[in-house]
Amino acid sequence: MSFNIPHYLNLFKTGELHERAVQLESILGNCTLCPRNCKINRKDREIGFCRSGYLPIVSSYCVHHGEEPVLSGKKGSGTIFFSNCNLRCIFCQNHQISQPEKSRRDKEMSFERLADIMIELQSKGCHNINLVSPSHFAAQIVKALEIAVEKGLKIPLVYNTNSYESLYTLKLLNGIIDIYLPDIKYSDNNNSFDYSKAEDYVRCSRAVILEMKRQVGNLILDDNDIAIRGLIVRHLVLPNDIAGSKESLSFLSEEVGRETFLSVMSQYFPTHRANENLLLSRPLNEEEYEKVLNWLDMFGLENGWIQEYSSRDYYRPDFHKDEPFKKINQVAG
Repeated sequence: MSFNIPHYLNLFKTGELHERAVQLESILGNCTLCPRNCKINRKDREIGFCRSGYLPIVSSYCVHHGEEPVLSGKKGSGTIFFSNCNLRCIFCQNHQISQPEKSRRDKEMSFERLADIMIELQSKGCHNINLVSPSHFAAQIVKALEIAVEKGLKIPLVYNTNSYESLYTLKLLNGIIDIYLPDIKYSDNNNSFDYSKAEDYVRCSRAVILEMKRQVGNLILDDNDIAIRGLIVRHLVLPNDIAGSKESLSFLSEEVGRETFLSVMSQYFPTHRANENLLLSRPLNEEEYEKVLNWLDMFGLENGWIQEYSSRDYYRPDFHKDEPFKKINQVAG
């Protein structure tokens, strides 16, 4: 099949997409969709670590012009922000929706409605459907995708994840996801536990990034320099080297491949509960960021994008507004 045509369309034609949807939905009865392995019955509205039941919960969706250039292009990325999360990052920039003070069950929607959102974003000319924080809703997304394909969806799917994924779930997504956009947050499990409540993050994230690479390979662009398939890894540089950037970049260079596209971000600012922790209570300084950029050169990682040091001044979404990324879109657009 041509790379210009999303692979999920072929899976739909053969009936394989439906089979995957059934397999993923069956996991929800004893949920092990992510590494938390809560083993609760989400079909019966039981709630585990991610605080999410059976129906998908969408906090916001929009045409987003602030993603990497190969995703946003000129027409924008059709971004769907799912509520809740399977991590508890004390510095989360999306904490209003990932770790809400009140339940977001009022934002639950039917699978048909989620499919209609995908179609609506496609109709607005978006280059892709960008699924943000999808891990705990992977089953629901594939169920909605099947409906959306019947209605004419035909643009690439971007899986925009924190990388705390189950390998089993990820393998069921093989051929469904066109572009993987994983974070690599930490290289030390002590830090991942202290700051995100995930004591096995390093092992999990590295294994899933390698699996993502196996599934989709290196980034492929169309004639307009828009991503149609492949892997892009994001890394948010944290103050006081909490992220362990050098070790993560070494892993990417030596095991994932120097040709990997990276998006290195300087946009960290203390938010949510970061001010409660001395090491995270200040912004990243320019010297810390420059050190990481030098490591990119040292490890031969030349593909991708780096943010301007001043990025934290405008990458601040507000999900209490109807257009949470309006300021970012204006800057990027």
